[in-house]
Amino acid sequence: MPILYVRGRDLYAMAKYANANEELLSMALAGYERAKAKIDEAITQIRAHLGQHGPGRPKASADGAGQAAPRSRVLSASARRRIAAAQRKRWAAIKKEKANARRPKRKLSDAGRKAIIEATKKRWAAFHKAAKAQKKTSKPQARKAAVKTMKAGAAQEAAATA
Repeated sequence: MPILYVRGRDLYAMAKYANANEELLSMALAGYERAKAKIDEAITQIRAHLGQHGPGRPKASADGAGQAAPRSRVLSASARRRIAAAQRKRWAAIKKEKANARRPKRKLSDAGRKAIIEATKKRWAAFHKAAKAQKKTSKPQARKAAVKTMKAGAAQEAAATA
């Protein structure tokens, strides 16, 4: 047993009672094993009362004694092909259903397109008019006024189309 923490004079006491410690530990181990057996028995009784069975088929032991683990099932090549074909068929049906569920693409009407073109031309005309006025005055306040006029025109136009 490794010594984790020893004060000076306790080392002598530990050496003197080393055999006593081993006996004490072996007795404690035996007691714990008995307690564990009682607990395991109580657990199995409770499970039986609840209708639960054990953990299932036991695995094969390393030395070969006891029950052998169940072998995994092996499918034939034709069975695998049938399963794969069925799965492909299921996926094709799902993909077809998704393709049919898509919304149709929206189209712009001629009247709507014409309204957008007119509004764009009007905005550009206001912009060019403001730029022309800016060149004539070329003062900072005149520039700000031109931009303000352009923004106000765009806001009015947006309100009119909405």
